[in-house]
Amino acid sequence: MKEAKEKLRVDKYLWSIRIFKTRAQASEACEKSRVKLNDTAVKASKNVTAGDIYIIKAEERKWVIQVVDLLHHRVQYSEAIKYYIDLTPQEEKDTTQVQASSFHTGKRLSKIGRPTKKQRRDWEQVTDD
Repeated sequence: MKEAKEKLRVDKYLWSIRIFKTRAQASEACEKSRVKLNDTAVKASKNVTAGDIYIIKAEERKWVIQVVDLLHHRVQYSEAIKYYIDLTPQEEKDTTQVQASSFHTGKRLSKIGRPTKKQRRDWEQVTDD
């Protein structure tokens, strides 16, 4: 039974350490060759072992991680970071943060944009006088 617990798929591992929001996104990244082990694309069904170094291109940023231990279920972020070492170069981390802050999704921020009904009425009273 212990041997079965030692096997863990790449897509499930990347989901459990919170690199991807869903397991489907993790397996899709594997299909599109965005997850590499030793510069070789891996399939979602590949087993993870401690000590492996993966290069992952997620939508938000590029990751270089080393597996410390296997994590079979999804836990909160503060616990998940104990299961891998982030080897991503600092320049890579800096450039992705700048891009993310300047990237506009088209979705307006909460409480900003169209006025509420009360704000419109107040504005109409000010402009009518």
